[in-house]
Amino acid sequence: QNTSRDTGAAAPATAPVSRLVFWLALLALLAIPARIITYGYLPADDALRHAAKAVSGKTWPEILVLGPHYTVDHNYGWEAWLRQVHRLTGWEAERLVDWSVLGLFVLAAGAGLAGVRRPEAWLGVLLVFFVAWPPLALRWMNGRPLLLSIAALIAVLFWLQSAPAPRLGRGRWAGLTALIAVAVFAHGVWYLWVLPVAACFLAGERRWGLALAGAWLGGSALAALATGQPVDYLVEAVRTAWRAVQMHPTARTRVSELQPASSGLLLFLVLGGLLALRALARLEARPLSRLPAFWLALLGWTLGFWNRRFWEDWGLPALMVLAAGDLDLYLRGALAQAAPRRLAVTACLAGALFCAVTSDADSRWTRSLTRQYLVQGDPELAGWLPEPGGIFYAADPAFFYETFFKNPRADWRYILGFEMTLMPAEDFDILYRILWNFGAGASYQPWVEKLRPPDRLFVRGDPGSPPAIPGLEWHHTRGGMWSGRLPRAGAGAAAPGR
Repeated sequence: QNTSRDTGAAAPATAPVSRLVFWLALLALLAIPARIITYGYLPADDALRHAAKAVSGKTWPEILVLGPHYTVDHNYGWEAWLRQVHRLTGWEAERLVDWSVLGLFVLAAGAGLAGVRRPEAWLGVLLVFFVAWPPLALRWMNGRPLLLSIAALIAVLFWLQSAPAPRLGRGRWAGLTALIAVAVFAHGVWYLWVLPVAACFLAGERRWGLALAGAWLGGSALAALATGQPVDYLVEAVRTAWRAVQMHPTARTRVSELQPASSGLLLFLVLGGLLALRALARLEARPLSRLPAFWLALLGWTLGFWNRRFWEDWGLPALMVLAAGDLDLYLRGALAQAAPRRLAVTACLAGALFCAVTSDADSRWTRSLTRQYLVQGDPELAGWLPEPGGIFYAADPAFFYETFFKNPRADWRYILGFEMTLMPAEDFDILYRILWNFGAGASYQPWVEKLRPPDRLFVRGDPGSPPAIPGLEWHHTRGGMWSGRLPRAGAGAAAPGR
């Protein structure tokens, strides 16, 4: 579609300059997470619990106190893979997290390399977006299986952008189906693939829309069958997402990633830049309105004002694909395929991207170094951790992630885990009141009444001032936490609990 100086059709695909550019780009994407890991970086949430669960060998009902509505984990495939890695390598939780951070970042960030003819175009897009939207770097470095969904989405969108209304053969349809199946098996969020399907129809690409819809349904079915609980797996994913949003009357008590996002002007700045580039460079490109990535970016941006994950996990990747397509087309006209200058351009972009992402601005990569963990066997904690069969009561999800990560084999359970709506209904009501009242001591009283001698209640607070929660003995522990237990003299008269 480009009549300018792109010599890609005439030059062999294995031209030395092209090969060097590709490998230089890939090396940069490998070096970024590798460097960040050397800082001692650890993500703050789900990557920790996935790795700990793989090491523990337990099921979630053995780790958390769950309500009767729970059936199967919506990250079934990812946890099964991590469990196999642990068995084969003997790696403990921290090494598994490092492996997750590096591997999943390279998959997400590297997915675009296969979608462009000029890898330097994708490096340029990554540089612009990581600088313009700083939370994106943390999002793509969190070691969570959602990055598999992002990688699959980027690959699918480049495929959709490659040509209008294709004659979809069995091989191409099987490839689409396999991509979606892997993403759904690992991540479980099968229902949101309706967004790129809708984007195809909005773009007028009816045949692509039908093909993608078939691949989405087929891939989701294959992934569900692979879990051994196909119906429960599909239902649990939708039910968990629905409860995570609808059980909160206001957005304030939701976890941060499910709160509304201020998507800002980035969408308009990028679209404006693309229109200017098309006009000034006279690119022979398909109209933006005919590209599914354009409509998915708009959908993600709009829905992001209700839930930020629509923007960060669907809208932003779509906008990146849209920008990469035009930049790729421009560079194919501006730089000959075998031009040595391509190496210089790629090296500059790779260096700038490496510096921008690995920069420890606001201690984003070293913040975990100051975390203080509760570790079973610590003499200072003797008597202040749950006894065998006990329950950790805490209203802070970070407490679960960090404590489970460091004690994957401990014989206790947690009342609050990775999703608060998985708790029994009565405990969710108690937790909601605690969050709504900003942790006021009286809000904890229903949990105090349920506490048994083996259980412990943990509350964050300053060392010199025990929580204003009567009826418990208190001890200040590491990490700014107070551990509360029933008075030893009154253990026999404690109210019955689980």
